[in-house]
Amino acid sequence: MRTDSDFLLKAYNTFGIEAVAKKIVFLEDSDDFRKLGDYAGQSFFILGGGSNVVFPDRYNGTVLHPVNKGIALVENRDGYYIVEAAAGEVWAEFVDYCISQGWYGVENLAGIPGTVGAAPVQNVGAYGMEAKDVVDAVHCFGIVSGEERWVGRNECRFAYRWSRFKGEWAGKYIIDRVRFRLNKTFVPNLSYKALATAIGDKDELTARLLANTVVSIRDSKLPNPKEIGSAGSFFKNPVVDGETYGRLKEQYPDMVAFPVEEGFKLAAGWLIEQCGWKGKRVGRVGVYEKQALVLVNRGGATGADVRALAEKIIDDVQAKFGVQIEPEAIMV
Repeated sequence: MRTDSDFLLKAYNTFGIEAVAKKIVFLEDSDDFRKLGDYAGQSFFILGGGSNVVFPDRYNGTVLHPVNKGIALVENRDGYYIVEAAAGEVWAEFVDYCISQGWYGVENLAGIPGTVGAAPVQNVGAYGMEAKDVVDAVHCFGIVSGEERWVGRNECRFAYRWSRFKGEWAGKYIIDRVRFRLNKTFVPNLSYKALATAIGDKDELTARLLANTVVSIRDSKLPNPKEIGSAGSFFKNPVVDGETYGRLKEQYPDMVAFPVEEGFKLAAGWLIEQCGWKGKRVGRVGVYEKQALVLVNRGGATGADVRALAEKIIDDVQAKFGVQIEPEAIMV
């Protein structure tokens, strides 16, 4: 088990915050995961690709960082494959590899930063699909108990940007590998209007072309973390009941919203933009000029800077619309 103390985390979070961890543990194989009981009773944070996290200047606990690797076809069933990937695999690279092997179904999730292990925790989603649509099972370790178990898709209780690993199992289990159910035949998912429009009437739509189109759309809206620090979409899209939706739609006819099972999902970016935040800068942080959902590091930003800006935006949206928005990013 490889460890380090007073570890600099700037290169391990896409916001580019110059944070320091008291200790970091690199989990390279299953034996490392089995030894995590040694950290029972300590404060710890599970770090994937660092694309959805805001660190304080110093984290006085232990960062657990899976870096294990491996992708394998483990089952060939009628109509689909079961593919297993280690938690430390880079998600975008995993998607590319699946396409190259003819394992289909993850194309709409191309280009999402982060790791395979983090995908089911957050139930990452984009352009008409979520991780829950392809996750078959998750293998995890009890951090304190040392218990090993497989958790099926239904047992994960996936919801919008949520799973039990982010809820009641947070801090109790850590994922070391994930199995995905992927199709043998490519069936494009064009349910997201902007993606369907971008694809147009192409006669020969391939999985690679669909994935490349998704990445192109993402790049047009989101900053490259190598150039501008950010955590991608910082806020969740809020869901409101029919009465609230009706009131707001009457007052704001151009409001962007989508019907969902629980009511109506509002576009948080639209709400934030209407409050005048798009492109606005506050000291060392700001709101991205191309997408109001994205908070950015304008140079030397701290976790406290990001938290303060997020709170101002949340307060403004609440005051203007009477709607509570919540961060999607994890503020440690």
